[in-house]
Amino acid sequence: LQYGIVLDAGSSHTAMFIYKWPADKENDTGVVSEHSMCDVKGPGISSYSLNPLAAGTSLEHCLNQALRDVPKEKHADTPLYLGATAGMRLLNIADPQVSDAVLRAVAAKLKMYPFDFRGAKILSGEEEGVFGWVTANYLLENFIKRGWLGEWIQPQKKTVGAMDFGGASTQITFETRDTIENPRNKVMLKLYGQAYKVYTHSFLCYGRDQVLKRLLSKLLQDESYQATVSHPCWPIGYNKSLSLSSIYDSPCTEKERPSLALNTTVTLVGTGNGNLCTLHVSKLFDFTNCSFSHCSFDGVFQPKVSGNFIAFSAFFYTVDFIRTVMGIPVHLPSDLKDAAEIVCATSWSELLQNAPKLEKRLPDYCAVSTFVYLLTTKGYSFNNHSFPNIAFQKKVGETSIGWALGYMLNLTNMIPAEKPLFHKSMLYNYWVILILLFVVTTLTSLVTAICLLRYSKSSII
Repeated sequence: LQYGIVLDAGSSHTAMFIYKWPADKENDTGVVSEHSMCDVKGPGISSYSLNPLAAGTSLEHCLNQALRDVPKEKHADTPLYLGATAGMRLLNIADPQVSDAVLRAVAAKLKMYPFDFRGAKILSGEEEGVFGWVTANYLLENFIKRGWLGEWIQPQKKTVGAMDFGGASTQITFETRDTIENPRNKVMLKLYGQAYKVYTHSFLCYGRDQVLKRLLSKLLQDESYQATVSHPCWPIGYNKSLSLSSIYDSPCTEKERPSLALNTTVTLVGTGNGNLCTLHVSKLFDFTNCSFSHCSFDGVFQPKVSGNFIAFSAFFYTVDFIRTVMGIPVHLPSDLKDAAEIVCATSWSELLQNAPKLEKRLPDYCAVSTFVYLLTTKGYSFNNHSFPNIAFQKKVGETSIGWALGYMLNLTNMIPAEKPLFHKSMLYNYWVILILLFVVTTLTSLVTAICLLRYSKSSII
């Protein structure tokens, strides 16, 4: 087996994925799978702006696991990548020098390990979206798959769209026949001899954590930064004191930073008002300006959504909470809307009783559920006809959906632009032919034996 390692350095945390595949099939498909994964303890690497060296140190536990999970004789041949996403994109906007210092510290740590380190970089939002789309369709065998005789076949299946919802950004990517009016949203791909025209857009500051910060900022603004502020999206019975610095420490909120000292503390009190929560969350979107024939929000062009979609990351975790903890099925937009209202109306004590292990995130499920409803329906324009085509999933088989696998497949050239040649499957074909010959021979022998037995019986009579 051959192995590859990708560190997904997200805004809220870092995850390490180890992939494996047969060593003689680097340009084949359907053979790369997730060998193991490790969640790095602590926050994302962008949180170490005051102590960049600690960003590298935080990765040690998972890198030590990689030393055990990848056979020692394979270490030197195992490519190792780190890709940083929206958290580092925001840090790079706020302070490019600090961002570079964090990446250097991380790279220095990764070079200490015996793997084939290939670099640490910040992905663009478009890269993040497209690599997530590649991962989903690769795992679903929508590009190419092996036929039952071992030959490569293109299944003539339509690709699925991909929707990612991280801590600092959200991405939507899908194949379209429509004209993509903004060239920045257009990506042309050639995979296995097939051309794909893909629309993609990444919305920075629309990830889960940044949405919650922006919502807090709006609430404080509306109540003139009083010492105590009502929070309609928090459950009744829940309240918390926050310093202004924890809200305005991001480029997503800095334009709204008040003249008050950032060490000022405000107390937010949950009121569990679903309608008022929806009103405030909807203010995070701008649906008024559009210079194209059609926009999603904030003046961003988007063609009409079509086909099936996979929604992963926080999309999955939010809908999974609604389904499993709240016991509410989600099939139509109205289901999601009603579920969000029920979550908002549920008291803190009842939520805590239903899901004590989720205590840290529980207060925000009302706001996040409401945001997912508004994003998919008002933002992306999913309706009663198209919404049921969204599958909220974490994995395909045993492999996590996300940009990491697509990123590795691209950088290791494991998805060729041309169709794999037939001869790559010949060894496999020989085995199939031998098995078929064995089956035919066995059946022939059985038929012959039965005929002889009947003949011998008739001769005796």
